[in-house]
Amino acid sequence: MVQIMAVTVNPPPAPANRVSTRRALARALPPLAVGTLIALTPVPQSLTANAWRYFALFAAVITGIITEPISPAVLGLAGVALAAVSGLVRASPADATNWALSGFANSTVWLIFAAYMFAMGYSETGLGKRIALHLIRAMGTRTLGLGYAVTLADLVIAPFTPSVTARSGGIIYPIISNIPVLYGSRPEDGTERKMGAYLLYTALAGSTITSSMFITALAPNALAIALIAKATNVTIPWLDWFKGFAPVGITLLALMPLLVYKIYPPEIKEAPEAPRWAREQLRQMGETSRKEFTFLVLVTVALALWIGAAQYVDPAMVAIAIVVLMVMFRVIPWNAMIGNAQAWNVLVWFATLVTLAGGLAETKFVDWIAESIAPILSGLGFYVTITGLVGAFFFLHYFFASITAHTSALLPVFLGIAIKIPIVPPLVWALLLAYTLGLIGILTPYASGQNAVYFGCGYISRRDFWVLGVILGIVFFGVYMAIVLPWFAFLKI
Repeated sequence: MVQIMAVTVNPPPAPANRVSTRRALARALPPLAVGTLIALTPVPQSLTANAWRYFALFAAVITGIITEPISPAVLGLAGVALAAVSGLVRASPADATNWALSGFANSTVWLIFAAYMFAMGYSETGLGKRIALHLIRAMGTRTLGLGYAVTLADLVIAPFTPSVTARSGGIIYPIISNIPVLYGSRPEDGTERKMGAYLLYTALAGSTITSSMFITALAPNALAIALIAKATNVTIPWLDWFKGFAPVGITLLALMPLLVYKIYPPEIKEAPEAPRWAREQLRQMGETSRKEFTFLVLVTVALALWIGAAQYVDPAMVAIAIVVLMVMFRVIPWNAMIGNAQAWNVLVWFATLVTLAGGLAETKFVDWIAESIAPILSGLGFYVTITGLVGAFFFLHYFFASITAHTSALLPVFLGIAIKIPIVPPLVWALLLAYTLGLIGILTPYASGQNAVYFGCGYISRRDFWVLGVILGIVFFGVYMAIVLPWFAFLKI
């Protein structure tokens, strides 16, 4: 008698490309659903059918940027092309083409592209690492001093690195993550609160403040400048942006490391090993190289021209000239620059977003939203109206996983509403909204690109990340509103 044994055969795993396709399709459903739902909704009164259909397309693109079924840059190109072919913004093919390509002629888009090349210079030459190590050596004898050192290191590099992910996650984090282990602070053995949790969260919080201080410290700042120019016909120079936010930024940078030290204290208060470690790292790096020195001179010249010559030469042209000099002086080879996929991707992405956001104004959709909502807000009083509108723009970032998506989706609409409320000039409204773009990065683990690096390091628990985000988000917003309005009055903006 032959016994037949049952054999369980497990099906082979699905191929990786099939799983990837399923995920892409799942991520494509929300933008398609959002766009279709809006398009099928009856056109509101006082709005043209083309404007409503264009809003449906815009909403689908922004939702796609959040879910990312494909690259955001490709989504932007697809949205611009579809709007142009469909004649949703301009009727004639020639005019529609000119509109579709207008973002690539925007000087602010090219400024941010050139600044990405500056970020390459910091990384490739080692200058960013050297600056951070010198600050740790000088200020790192106590844990609180280390908190201020990493914050200052970010501040020094920030004016030339529009990718806060590259600056904080790519330059600052790899350096400071070596320090906690010197004191036996490791996430894998439950000792993260000895030092690592405080130090790494302070670095993250500092990066959000410096991101608001300079146009060139956060890529969406440049997008905001372009959107503001389209809405108000006012271009905000680099120095004017810095002057407007400086008191807020300096106050927050001075308070934040101490505040985090008090509410999220490290167990180890003294850090005598950190300066010795930094000194050894600097010894291994050797003397300042020719490339480092050359790059330092070039970025100093760029900063001087941005501050002192904005009325004579466009900041974007300054940045592009410096990029050319970086190649000529062999700081970074041209082949490395053209191989910087992130910079070229941002160029396409931002150029299309500027165009798409501008289409909301050109189709009069923003005017319709503003005329519908502004009367409700204008009767609430000066401070309540400003705090309510700016606060809504700030805390709505809980629903966004990208500051760029937040900027392109909400800034044109909020700016359109604000301008219709004449309690302050349009430029004041524009700055009040735009200055928050860096600060909102503190709110959640997904609020900005660098957050994922710090959240994934294991030193900061999920609960702590959310609780600290709420506390610092409220503190940042409170300090911002308390200082910025009196400062604007002093500047007579």
